Amino acid sequence: MAKSSPRKKRTQPEIPWSPRPEGSKDIVWRYPNNPILGRRAIPCAQAIYNSAVIPFDGRYVGVFRADHLNGMPNLHLGWSDDALTWKISNDPITFAPGGDTSHRSGYGYDPRVCRIGADYFITWCAEYHGPTIGVARTRDFKKFERLENAFLPNNRNGVLFPRRIGGKYAMLSRPSDGGHTPFGDIFYSESPDLCHWGRHRHVMSSGSLWWEGVKIGSGAVPIETEAGWLLLYHGVRSSCNGFVYSMGAALLDLEEPWIVRGRITGPILMPELDYETTGSVPNVVFPCATLHDEKDGRIAIYYGAADTHVALAFAWRDELVAEILKYPVKK
Repeated sequence: MAKSSPRKKRTQPEIPWSPRPEGSKDIVWRYPNNPILGRRAIPCAQAIYNSAVIPFDGRYVGVFRADHLNGMPNLHLGWSDDALTWKISNDPITFAPGGDTSHRSGYGYDPRVCRIGADYFITWCAEYHGPTIGVARTRDFKKFERLENAFLPNNRNGVLFPRRIGGKYAMLSRPSDGGHTPFGDIFYSESPDLCHWGRHRHVMSSGSLWWEGVKIGSGAVPIETEAGWLLLYHGVRSSCNGFVYSMGAALLDLEEPWIVRGRITGPILMPELDYETTGSVPNVVFPCATLHDEKDGRIAIYYGAADTHVALAFAWRDELVAEILKYPVKK
C-alpha cells in the first residue's frame, strides 16, 4: 500500500482590512460593515461578543463568548476563511480535564487566545467560588486540555504574552471583587509551568485619567514591537447613566513588562455608533483580539460592542506606537 503524502500546510490568508476613511485623522477606525456577528449567530445564543481570533493552518479560528438563552455565558469554537464570515458551533467547547478536577467550573466568558511555540492557550474568566482565570491548551483546536486555574478568585482579564519572558510564562490580569468592581488595576505575574504563578508586579492603575477613572483591564494579547509590548486595553468611566467602556493603548517594556514606557492619555476608540451604544449593556467597546501583519504593520482589532455584537476596527502599528511615545510615563 502506497504511503500517503504529508498534508501540505495552507498559506495564511490576508488579514481583514479596510482603509482609513478619506479625510479621517482617527488613529483607529471601524470596519464599515460592522458588526460582523450579531445576537443570534447560533441558535443557542442571545448575544455573541468579547471574543478571540487567531490564525491557524491557513484559516482563522475563533473562541467566542456566547451568552445562552438561559443567560449563562459559554465558550464556542468558530472557523473562518477570511476572519469576517464565521461558522460557529452551537455546542460549547469541551475541555479534557488535566490533574485534579475539583476546581473546574461551568460558565466561561471573555476569552483570549495566545500562541506560544507550538501550543495555543485559551485564557478566560471561569468560576471557582467567584470569577478567576481559567487556562486551557490545544495544538489542533480539536482537543482542549484544561489546566489549573491561574489565580485565586476574584480575578478577570487574564492575557498571556506570546513568548516567555526571562524563561517564564507571563500573564496580565486584573484582581477584582465579585461585582463590577472597586478594584481596577492591571498586574503582571509569571510562571515556570503554567501552574504556579508568582512574582506579581503592579503595571497600571485606573483613576488617573478621566475616561478610565473606574477600572482598566488588559484587552488583546500584547504585540511585540521594537519600542515595547503594544497593549490595547479597556478603560471604564462612570457617567450619570452608568459605565462607559472605551479602548486605550500603552507600551510596556519588553523584558520587564510591569514597566510602562508610554500610555495615551485619551481613548483611541469610544462607543459612538448604534451597535456600540445600544444592546445588552449600552456604551461598551471591549477589545479582545488582534490580527497583526508583521510585514507592513496593519492591525485588525476585534472588540465586543454593547455586550451584544462582535465588531472590527483597524490601525497601523507604527502610527499607534508613535502616538503612544508622545506620552512617556515617568519611572
